[in-house]
Amino acid sequence: MIVRLRSTSSTMVDAAALATRGRPHGTVVVADEQTAGIGRHGHSWHSGPDGGLYFSIILRLRLAPADLPALTMALGLAVQKSVDDFADVSCDLRWPNDVLLNERKLAGIMVQSTETDALIAGIGINVNQAAFPDDLRRIATSLRIETGREHSKDALLDRAIAESLRAARMSKPEILRQFSDHSTYVTGKEVEVDGRIRGTTAGLDEDGFLLLATPTRVERIISGAVRPV
Repeated sequence: MIVRLRSTSSTMVDAAALATRGRPHGTVVVADEQTAGIGRHGHSWHSGPDGGLYFSIILRLRLAPADLPALTMALGLAVQKSVDDFADVSCDLRWPNDVLLNERKLAGIMVQSTETDALIAGIGINVNQAAFPDDLRRIATSLRIETGREHSKDALLDRAIAESLRAARMSKPEILRQFSDHSTYVTGKEVEVDGRIRGTTAGLDEDGFLLLATPTRVERIISGAVRPV
């Protein structure tokens, strides 16, 4: 079931409310605009009424808390495949939740648990934006900017929902293998994390956390903003 809204504070908030009322696995809330889009670590997600695709999916899965990072990566794989197939582009994945196109952010994924047994997967994809605010211009992009044409958000939404529901059922080992295969950031990339630690990425551990080789040791990165240097 898809619940369509013209505007909302956050599709994740609305989806969580519906999950509390018992809406089933696979229910989707999609909006043309979010006034308070949610990003990781308390950041906002630019969600103006100018061409983005913003939706959240209710997932009722039997997952341990330790499996949530892998689920986020599975959804990243789903968005990557959906966009690549739909727009004939080649996206990259930046651990743990960014989908990039030409080294700029095209999409982001966030997973939150609820007070019930449901998980809420929030996904934002920049589709038809012609420009971004000054503070985002260097780091964000859209399919329209990259391809020079507008795209059907509904057609992309259908693909992304189907791929997300499929990917959410993948095993953790398969998710980690595929993410490693489809991301240039997992191995051999010179990066910094939160501007505080630099090193070369050295793969994923068994839980899906990023390994970073520094001059003195291998660090296990549990969270943080990873950027190339």
